Amino acid sequence: MKKLMYSSILYTILGMLSGLFYREMSKAENFSGYSQLNVTHTHLLVLGTIMFLIFLVIENQLKLTKHHTLFNYFFYVYHVGILVTVAMQFVNGIAVMKGFSVSPAIAGISGLGHITISIAFILFFVLLNKSINANAHQNKS
Repeated sequence: MKKLMYSSILYTILGMLSGLFYREMSKAENFSGYSQLNVTHTHLLVLGTIMFLIFLVIENQLKLTKHHTLFNYFFYVYHVGILVTVAMQFVNGIAVMKGFSVSPAIAGISGLGHITISIAFILFFVLLNKSINANAHQNKS
């Protein structure tokens, strides 16, 4: 359960720092347009902070970590997905602010991050189903 709480704290810090970075970078570059840096703050806070708080509440009710191996697969795959996606947003956003051309490979890698998050959600729903079934079985006994 603490892993979920610490993850939420980590993404809160990263989300706040990314917002600060965006603000300072846009000031330094005198940039007022749109770049992917605009949304890194939101992605980190929603996919990181809020989702890990939701996972924490569900863990408290259903004991997801009882299915240790599946939980760990979900947990680490989800982290990788978020971090790859946000890293590519940073690369894309900085390149746009600096006036560099952006390679389509960046969008492709970001897409892989989104696919990884999707795989993590599939793992989460499998984990959720196992936990609900285990609780139902336990309540019948």
